Amino acid sequence: MSDFPYDLTGPIGARTLGLIVLQVDETIEQDFRRLFAAPEVALYVSRVPSGAELTPDTIATMETHLPAAAALLPPAASFDAVGYACTSGTTLIGAERVAELVGAHATTRVVTNPLTAALAAMRALGVRRIGIVSPYIASVAGPIRRAFEAGGFEVPETLSFGEEIEARVARIDPKSIREAALAIGRKPGIEAVFLSCTNLRTLDVIDGLEAELGIPVVSSNQALAWHMARSSEAAVADTAPGRLFRL
Repeated sequence: MSDFPYDLTGPIGARTLGLIVLQVDETIEQDFRRLFAAPEVALYVSRVPSGAELTPDTIATMETHLPAAAALLPPAASFDAVGYACTSGTTLIGAERVAELVGAHATTRVVTNPLTAALAAMRALGVRRIGIVSPYIASVAGPIRRAFEAGGFEVPETLSFGEEIEARVARIDPKSIREAALAIGRKPGIEAVFLSCTNLRTLDVIDGLEAELGIPVVSSNQALAWHMARSSEAAVADTAPGRLFRL
């Protein structure tokens, strides 16, 4: 039997994005498929082992697995941007360390994460006083507040659901997220609300919250997608929610 001749062509898509998702995260991959729906955007996803509970100890362990997760992205692909999809993980590991670990094992022009993206988003929106909604226990939620303050923002109000089981975080009703955002967004002086955590189902409540509160509402997944799109010039769906995508 002889081999049939064939031609080679270029990579799939005009823009190539990579996403490193926590093993227990059930939300961000679905959100990114909605936000980057254009056929010219190729999206590749890897998973990093993570505990059923998100605590400082499980995040520290996740750091050791991050290089292997990055290496599981297609090695022949040249990425325009790779995102490490964990807000709390970035906060405790450090954005520079995340970029170092990912960049050493995936060929990419840019490495980003939800924390770096959210800080950039708030600066682009021109806001300074942030209210934060987090699903997590204080030892995980607290460092996020401090990271915003270290970035030059005021965080006079925070609210947490006090949850640490990721399977439950993924199932927090968007109605509950909406009510929490309204509660904190109505506090005097709050200029924007940040919905922290890639496992929260936030995309469908952002537009309604902004209309009701009259201030920007930014979520981890929305900010990361915006930052990766801006870094790579990847097309984002017209239905992408929030003032952030309309800048």
